Amino acid sequence: MPWQNETEEEERRRFASAAMVSGINFSALCGTHGISRKTGYKWRRRYERDAKAGLERRSSRPWQPQGWAKKWRRRLLAWRRRRPSWGGQPLHDWLQRQWPRTRCPSVRTLERWLTQAGVVRRGRRRAKAGPFERRPGRILGLRPNDVWTIDFKGPMRMSNGGRIEPLTVFDLASRYGLAVRPLAAKDCTCTGQVLVELFQRYGLPRAIQVDNGPPFGGGGACGLSKLSVEWVRLGIQVQFGRPACPQDNAEHERWHRTLEQDLRLFPLRIAESTTRRIERLLRIYNTERTHRSLGRRVPAQVYHPSRRFYQPKGPRRYPARWGKILLNGKGDAWWAGRQRRFGRAFARQCLGLRPSEPGQWEVFLDHLLLGTIVATDRGDLRPVQLYSIPPTAAAVQSGEGRPSPAPLP
Repeated sequence: MPWQNETEEEERRRFASAAMVSGINFSALCGTHGISRKTGYKWRRRYERDAKAGLERRSSRPWQPQGWAKKWRRRLLAWRRRRPSWGGQPLHDWLQRQWPRTRCPSVRTLERWLTQAGVVRRGRRRAKAGPFERRPGRILGLRPNDVWTIDFKGPMRMSNGGRIEPLTVFDLASRYGLAVRPLAAKDCTCTGQVLVELFQRYGLPRAIQVDNGPPFGGGGACGLSKLSVEWVRLGIQVQFGRPACPQDNAEHERWHRTLEQDLRLFPLRIAESTTRRIERLLRIYNTERTHRSLGRRVPAQVYHPSRRFYQPKGPRRYPARWGKILLNGKGDAWWAGRQRRFGRAFARQCLGLRPSEPGQWEVFLDHLLLGTIVATDRGDLRPVQLYSIPPTAAAVQSGEGRPSPAPLP
């Protein structure tokens, strides 16, 4: 089979010569050479004007005067220094008004120049919405250790003039105060240490009820933080209240009021530290104060430790056909040729990937569905969309989400 050594310019010249013949079928000639009629007419016009150099390869780049880019880039950076909060679009509009008779670079070009100059940094793409998933039903707390409520009490004034902001843990069914601890910091580390001590002493509850703020809630998938992720791995259901609705945790707020009254009104013993005083008042509350909801009994007569013992969890073993991904300390991982962000709440965790559709996987943390990840996405994890009322059919058909199969038991 002979090799085709004809160059692009020679092929154009052969087409133009054939197109100049009268009576030829121009459409069939263009189809033979694999070009459109618009391109064919362009080559024939250029051949008629200059048969020697008319068919040479030409650049499609628009004509620009010499130094055009440097001049506009210098103007852009100068105005950016004078307007440091302006982005590409406002700067484009301002430059166009200043020089209305010349063509200003596009907004994307200006933004690229700003990024290259180190003036602005390109932000991360916002993750798309993931699948719809029904929000799990709330546990009501009818028996001891069904629901523990946890919160930070605001500044409480004591009888000696001091102020504390303790962490408070409360059993919802028995009204039993599990802990009142002033902490050095309201972070996941200090709070987690207190909860581990309570788990070792009282066992594990079925659910923990908290508000949406840190360190309990976060901006990751399902609203979890690093602390609440550890609770999920222990098999504890995390129940979040509605934002700005303290009435969702009314029993706990009422207990806060009682604690504040006791700290302010009970006399301080000689040489008694704040910690010992809180322990004394908590013991009085649990063993001496009766409650109408408990049939005029004290919380210590109703509460008993949980039968679910605390045992730290190791890495979860997922099915063999699933994929696995181990996140770094920032909650990121390199996957499908791109750095993906799953959230700091899941740092150092091993996640399971269950294939759902071609090029798409469902991401699980143990038994909990976090969202989906798509190989062709330039963004990160598509977090799951929890709902209490079923979404409309239009929302499902629009691609924002879809009903997801139930997670593994």
